[in-house]
Amino acid sequence: MERRSFLKKSALATGAAITASSVKANTPADPEKDFYELKVVHLKGGGGRNVLKKYYTGAVIPFLNKRGAKVLAFNEYSQEEPPVMYILQAHKSLTDYYEATAAMRTDPGFLEAAKEYTQIPSGNPVYERIETFLLEAFDGFPRLGEPGKKSGIIEMRIYESYSEDAGTRKVKMFNNGEIGIFKNLGFHPLMFSQHLAGQYMPALTYMLWFNDMEEREALWAKFGPSPQWKEMSSKEEYANTVSKIHKKFLLPADFGNL
Repeated sequence: MERRSFLKKSALATGAAITASSVKANTPADPEKDFYELKVVHLKGGGGRNVLKKYYTGAVIPFLNKRGAKVLAFNEYSQEEPPVMYILQAHKSLTDYYEATAAMRTDPGFLEAAKEYTQIPSGNPVYERIETFLLEAFDGFPRLGEPGKKSGIIEMRIYESYSEDAGTRKVKMFNNGEIGIFKNLGFHPLMFSQHLAGQYMPALTYMLWFNDMEEREALWAKFGPSPQWKEMSSKEEYANTVSKIHKKFLLPADFGNL
């Protein structure tokens, strides 16, 4: 009787071990690509920019840099009021993004460094609202690009698609040649990504940097007439992939990893 009980317990334990190891073995590893969190901060006023800068330079950037993530900050080129800031956080994997986000809620060192920002009184808010986008880097451009020291203007383009399939085909178009066309013509890519969560879905977002607006105009003037683009854009599989385009011109802020 004791032997049967022992064998039964051993079998259950062995089965549990096999199941656990099988689950672990069959769990897909994070792809070798960045995952971005893009925050669009609608500031309450000009003073909010300085508060945000102090928070990021004193708390967020040191914390994320230690984890291998990068933080880029931009102001709008138009300088409209009330001001809007764009914060791009580049994490090396989805797991890194999740773990960093969770740690920022509990890490004592980070919470201490962020105390001044988190304890801002309700009568003096920094922002009206924050929009957040979760983005996955394209296979054809898996890591954040390196902006040049003279990069003066960032062009952010958001492409909406009328359906999920159209969005998938547009991403394929970038991976299968469109990114290469940008590089061959002398563009300076910063990132290419597909929306996983946020506004405009199904959609993708990418950023290009330029030394100045003159370089930007000259490069785009070469893009449309290029033989490679004409050949690629004429393919039936890439027809009707973009239903709406949003363009924003941004300037690097005086903080971040740019």
